[in-house]
Amino acid sequence: MNARTVAIIGAGPVGLAAAAHVLERGMSPIVLEAGSEAGHAIRQWQHVQLFSPWEYNVDKAATRMLAPTGWNSPDPQSYPTGGELLDRYLMPLATRTPLREVIRASSRVSAISRVGFDKAKTKGREQAPFEIRYQNGKGPEVLRADAVIDTSGTWFSPNPAGRDGLPAIGEPECVNHIAYGMPDVRGAGRSRYAGKTVAVLGAGHSAIGTLIDLAHLADEVPGTQPVWLLRGTDPAKAFGGGRNDKLAARGELGASFAALVASGKIKVETEFGVTHLSDSEGRLKIAAGSSCSGRSVIADELIVSTGFRPDFSFLSELRLRLDPAIEAPVALAPLIDPNEHSCGTVRPHGARELSHDEPGFYVAGMKSYGRAPTFLMMTGYEQVRSIAADLAGDKKAAARVELVLPETGVCTRGGVETGAAAGCCGGPPKEESSACCAADESAKKAGAAGCGCS
Repeated sequence: MNARTVAIIGAGPVGLAAAAHVLERGMSPIVLEAGSEAGHAIRQWQHVQLFSPWEYNVDKAATRMLAPTGWNSPDPQSYPTGGELLDRYLMPLATRTPLREVIRASSRVSAISRVGFDKAKTKGREQAPFEIRYQNGKGPEVLRADAVIDTSGTWFSPNPAGRDGLPAIGEPECVNHIAYGMPDVRGAGRSRYAGKTVAVLGAGHSAIGTLIDLAHLADEVPGTQPVWLLRGTDPAKAFGGGRNDKLAARGELGASFAALVASGKIKVETEFGVTHLSDSEGRLKIAAGSSCSGRSVIADELIVSTGFRPDFSFLSELRLRLDPAIEAPVALAPLIDPNEHSCGTVRPHGARELSHDEPGFYVAGMKSYGRAPTFLMMTGYEQVRSIAADLAGDKKAAARVELVLPETGVCTRGGVETGAAAGCCGGPPKEESSACCAADESAKKAGAAGCGCS
């Protein structure tokens, strides 16, 4: 294509990496960021420690761009928090390198089309530049570009609490008792959650991390009671691959969580598909089933950690090729479909898998995964490296794989569990031979009879 101007939506880690690769390829990036500065979404979860070390969170082109600034590279084996990722990497990249000249903050994209072409018009479409409309507080603005990379992410489009993909009945009315994602329950949100009964809905890393923090908060503040609302039947599926996970912190997270569940510090409600939310004398009634019958839990607060979904509303005039279920590009969707497998990683992929029927347009980063979970930052870096090469006309580099991803240790494909830790809660035990698995070992060390899976 040999694009000249490339519009990049979102100044998060993947968006800035895209800008670095585009600039390195001799093209002109323009980054439109809805927040007041780069890394706006990360600021919402800056208290969270990543389960991948620094070596997996820094893009190579960005590193080359930072080198002349005197930037000190963090210890590649240490684990940053979101705040450290901002302070030690993303902000220096956004403010000390040539990228500072191409970032337009407080610029929320409202629509994208082709100049002179609506979605239905075809002849000559590929030659028309993109028209990007955005709001920056001064009124509507228009930007024209030869290509567009959407790295806007999904953080601000959380899934609702309802079991059927819709908000639970009463959810909008109970919003004062609900938080989404992964709030800072021991820090900024401490006064809101300390000494309260807090229900957490979800089974992914956000839910697990929040429940662990609530269990620690309970040790600090009596009366704090975490309640895990699990839509599925088997809590052990959330415990992960244990020591078989090549991202050690991810494996340890699952093992620690398994021990807390086994010790009874976290109350568990399985097969709990939320249908109704309502007020109950100033507290929150969370019901599974009809509002008059079925099970219910009374809590002070509800944290909905059920994942996120992409926002395609501003792309309605573009020709997208999306899987109807996962809402990921059709070539990528089979590799990440949670209906088929539960692997936390997917083979490296790039421009070919992320292309649409709109030449020059790509969705990358977390948004490229649609509704599928467990995206790794380094996957996004590989995506945009390939996309930049493709836009520059270097098809060989675009097709080349330059990334080896760590395995989870436990995968389920087609309903069949594979890997070293099949059937175990958190993987095999590390030291205690009498334990049946890592969760059982952790539970016994904590003074419990075991995790119960044996």
